[in-house]
Amino acid sequence: MTTPTTTTTPVTGTLGVPGATLYHERRGSGPVLLLIPGGGADAGLYAGMAPALAAAGHTVVSFDPRGQSRSTLDGPAGDQRVEDWADDARRILDLVSPDAPADVLGCSAGAVAALALLARHPERVRRVVAHEPPLVEVLEDPAPYRALFAEVRELTRTRGPAAGMAHMAQGLGGAPERDEEPAELPPEILEMAPRMYANQPFFLEHVLYPFTSSTPDVPALRAAAGRLVLAAGEDSRDIPALHGPATRLAALTGAPFTEFPGGHVGCAEQPAPFAARLLEALRTP
Repeated sequence: MTTPTTTTTPVTGTLGVPGATLYHERRGSGPVLLLIPGGGADAGLYAGMAPALAAAGHTVVSFDPRGQSRSTLDGPAGDQRVEDWADDARRILDLVSPDAPADVLGCSAGAVAALALLARHPERVRRVVAHEPPLVEVLEDPAPYRALFAEVRELTRTRGPAAGMAHMAQGLGGAPERDEEPAELPPEILEMAPRMYANQPFFLEHVLYPFTSSTPDVPALRAAAGRLVLAAGEDSRDIPALHGPATRLAALTGAPFTEFPGGHVGCAEQPAPFAARLLEALRTP
């Protein structure tokens, strides 16, 4: 384990959990803010905004989900369970914040895990911000997306992850590409890119379908609505599978809904405004 010299230098470590060993990292001091990455990503997803969150007075903690990047499975790869990811997050919190509830941000599949963490262990969290959980089963007509994600998994197995990713992008649709130049990604995000590429087969075969086809515990989330903020990206409004579940869950639970800058990975594409919006959401009564 290393010793931090600034809020930009993380302390890293590993934690053994049932079935896996989790890589985790920590920056800063103060109340814990746990950042849960989505499928295919790892702790590096938040590297662009973690220093600003630490400078704002948080101990910023993230980890690689089991089976991805530096978090290894004890056995062969298999379909992932939302409950295991949620319990992994709870074990990380028990390590870094054993005596106090923590704030949590989850994005994409990480948001699915964050919602399950809130439902299963509400006493461990002060507030959960769930950004674009792709829980399509809560939509009025989930069948097309259920079929799409099953097709993506099968294409990945038969023709490879590139074919699976292309089919998913086509099936999700969304707004046409803009003319302006894309924002330059922080070097920390570029450093993660090879790991994300290596994680694609595992994500597309073992995370995407089990997580998108899962059903959240709406009664438990309704009971904990005062600790929950549902969120989606401004640029995802035309993608029902990404924007729709958050708005639908807000209606079902009574929790507030808010939009964040950028799209599905706004935390990496626009880290500074995304971090600012997150801090606002955490401060909102």
